[in-house]
Amino acid sequence: MLVWLTMIGVWIIDRLFKVLVQTNFMPGDTLIVIPKVLHLTFVLNPGAAFGLMAGRTWFFVVTALIVVGGVIYSQFRIPRRETLTRLAIGMIGGGALGNLYDRLVIGRVVDYLDFQIWPYVFNFADSMIVVGVGLLMLHLYLEEKAQGKSRAEK
Repeated sequence: MLVWLTMIGVWIIDRLFKVLVQTNFMPGDTLIVIPKVLHLTFVLNPGAAFGLMAGRTWFFVVTALIVVGGVIYSQFRIPRRETLTRLAIGMIGGGALGNLYDRLVIGRVVDYLDFQIWPYVFNFADSMIVVGVGLLMLHLYLEEKAQGKSRAEK
């Protein structure tokens, strides 16, 4: 249940942010939130992260469908006690759904988070994918560390 709640919650939050940006900005418009730190800049991204592979929408649609399918499949295989893993894959699935929706409906991904120390504009869905992958990596690291200790104790 945690996977589904997280995935749908991330998708809803992502949609809300994107609808707010699309109704209040024109592409290219910028609002300074924190000078030299955070701007909201409306960009329609035709590619992947950093605008790579622009125009290959169907490649990204298929990739997102595979990711979402993998998340749905995994949620039945991951033990309920593995809360961190379930949360992480829900975040990844929700982020993939958010950007998939944009690609299918608009043909491009709505980006708006413009941190001035980072050269690219991104969105909440992208953030959730990165945080979800980071949580999975942390979980794997902690699991490896725990297994190493248990082997050393034997």
